[in-house]
Amino acid sequence: MNFYSIRHLTRYRYSQPVSESIMETRMHPRSDSQQHCLAFSLSVSPRCRVFTYRDHFGNNVHHFDIPGEHSQLVIVAESVVEQQPMPDVPAFLSFDAWQALDAMVNSGDYWEMLLPSQFATETPALLELATRLGVTRRDDPLQLVHELNQRLFEYFEYVPRSTRVDSPIDEAITNRRGVCQDFAHTMIALLRHVRIPARYVSGYLYRGREDHDRSTPDASHAWIDVLMPHLGWVGFDPTNNLVAHHRHIRTAIGRDYADVPPTHGIFRGKTSSELYVAVHVDAKETAPALDRKLPIPEDWSVLVERAQQPPEAPAPLIDLQQMQQQQ
Repeated sequence: MNFYSIRHLTRYRYSQPVSESIMETRMHPRSDSQQHCLAFSLSVSPRCRVFTYRDHFGNNVHHFDIPGEHSQLVIVAESVVEQQPMPDVPAFLSFDAWQALDAMVNSGDYWEMLLPSQFATETPALLELATRLGVTRRDDPLQLVHELNQRLFEYFEYVPRSTRVDSPIDEAITNRRGVCQDFAHTMIALLRHVRIPARYVSGYLYRGREDHDRSTPDASHAWIDVLMPHLGWVGFDPTNNLVAHHRHIRTAIGRDYADVPPTHGIFRGKTSSELYVAVHVDAKETAPALDRKLPIPEDWSVLVERAQQPPEAPAPLIDLQQMQQQQ
């Protein structure tokens, strides 16, 4: 059994004061048969009232509106998660696994994870990649997923900030480099191409001293879930060539990134914005307290103090801009 404490800091700084911010966050870890969120808190500065609901995927969503003038927005999410031991995933299934998978799909409600979505869709570049990697209905579905997980790990170079939050998968496929979001979208689209239900998972990956993951430890992470007969949903991490296990902490699931961004919102004002994100995950054998130091900018206390100051004067409603953070 493993316990993790997670702190996720997001700061938006504006070159000119904005008059209103409206934001949704998906940072509250999910609770299921293998993971249990023991505690969660969300702090927002400037202070405001935060509301919560669950979307149709079962994700915990927090949302708020800050109508007063402000020059920065600071969000701190803190959580404690307990992970149960996870069974090993076999290398392959039985000879009739394709038929068993089709029977599951025909009798269940998995259509959302089979159809193209905003970022995981078939394009000429994806179909060419499918041919190159031999993504066809061969062997058994689990063996194919294991192989594809490794082949994408080898095909792509992991390069932080090499793509944007709204980049299409063709950009990463053509340049053969991207971030975990691109790895996940490409693998999802390839699996849906052969009628294997696949979904996007947003969360965090704990990195210990003995781990050699190539994804950055100070950011949120993304991987995928694949539906398999006899096993249910199984997680695969093509960025690090891993089967998702106790180090993978799940916050949200969806068709692709468009369903699960950690933060998503708009502000009123005509200004540029600067985004800063810091994530820290700590592991313990017993339930930890939320009193660990988070890797934050040196001017953190000054930022919070300024963000909590009342506005000097109201600003005109000029423009609307969208705010998101990438994985």
